[in-house]
Amino acid sequence: MRGPRSLSGQLMLWITATITLVWLVAVGFGALVMRDEFGEIYDSALQETAERLVPLVVDDLHHRGDIDDPQRIEVTRSAPEETYLTYQVRDPAGRVLLHSHMAAAAPFDAPVKVGFWQSRTGRIYTAATADESIFVQVKDSSDERREAMTEGALALLLPVLLIVPVSIAAVWFVVRRVLAPVETLRAAIGGKDGGNLAAIETAGLPQELRPILRSVNLLLARLRAVLAAEREFTSNSAHELRTPIAGALAQTQLLLAELKDAPTKARAQQIEASLQKLAKLTEKLLQLARAEAGIGVAETTFDVADVVAVVVTDFQRAAADGGRIRFSSRLDGPAPREGAADAFAIVLRNLIENALLHGRAGEPVEIEVSAEGNVRISNGAPRMSEEELAAVRKRFSRGKTAAAGSGLGLSIAARLLAQMGVSLVLTSPIPGRVDGFQADVVFSASA
Repeated sequence: MRGPRSLSGQLMLWITATITLVWLVAVGFGALVMRDEFGEIYDSALQETAERLVPLVVDDLHHRGDIDDPQRIEVTRSAPEETYLTYQVRDPAGRVLLHSHMAAAAPFDAPVKVGFWQSRTGRIYTAATADESIFVQVKDSSDERREAMTEGALALLLPVLLIVPVSIAAVWFVVRRVLAPVETLRAAIGGKDGGNLAAIETAGLPQELRPILRSVNLLLARLRAVLAAEREFTSNSAHELRTPIAGALAQTQLLLAELKDAPTKARAQQIEASLQKLAKLTEKLLQLARAEAGIGVAETTFDVADVVAVVVTDFQRAAADGGRIRFSSRLDGPAPREGAADAFAIVLRNLIENALLHGRAGEPVEIEVSAEGNVRISNGAPRMSEEELAAVRKRFSRGKTAAAGSGLGLSIAARLLAQMGVSLVLTSPIPGRVDGFQADVVFSASA
């Protein structure tokens, strides 16, 4: 399938083809005119030569007397390699009386009649004395005319072979200069994403591109407003949804403390478990909504070491199995990265929560921060195939695990990291082991 063609390439192609065609048409018309002019020049030379030879031939025949056989005119100087004109002197009966040294003794294939005649081998002009007793026929070769025409056409065509490349170079230079603002605008628009929605500057753009730039800037302003509204809505929704669920859960727990009847208490415990599951699912859905709103892309920076330390400390203190976490860092100082600290914290929370929830009970969850600022989280788990690793990235998709969960953690993390321009690499088994699961958060080298 052919990809999109560039505007500058199409302009250069069509302009070059047009220039070349125009030059070739001009050369063709020039060759036609030149052929007609050459024909007139050759015909004039034939006629002038024949008419000038008539008195000379009559005088020569007068001195020779009667001629029974054709007489060849000998030349005293060396004959040229190429002879353009040959002639014959004939009587009214067509008999050849005299002929030039390069002409054959056989009569020319032309009638004994004053005027031009086009034969198979050349063009002939016949001149005669006043009483038409002597006829002089002068002939030039068709090959000579054709050679002259060919050389003349080549003389017109050869400069074109030089002019066309020069024209192409000039067209390329002009097109690049004229379309430079278009390329600048294209690059500026192509660099816009959810985290870079600032208005594009209008300096240096031609008048024809300013309406396009104005429309793009208006669109960017609307996108900024929409994204801000979405982020504000999800933030407010998170607060509004957490409060009633937390209240219902607290009331259920108070009810459990007061209930003595076992069947009634068992139903209340089921309600508590459902509310806890709903609270976790609501939290994941709110995180997913924030990820879809583009919170991962922001024109700010955060320190990887600080965010990782806060999240790990929070799990170690709050989670029931936080003691399984083994944290190590090779960073010697701050590791600033572009993006939102809140979004990166959500990523770490989901990855660590998945490792604690789906990892083998009793085996540690190792969290490592490399000297480059990359984060690695690994846990014990059954070996997974490439298809299973690809599947767990999808929403509501879960691996081979009996633990409770919504199947949204990895998809949320992958979505946020993609917005931040960070790679999430999932590996199973862990290198050097026969099983295990490992998630690497890898920042680009230029970060």
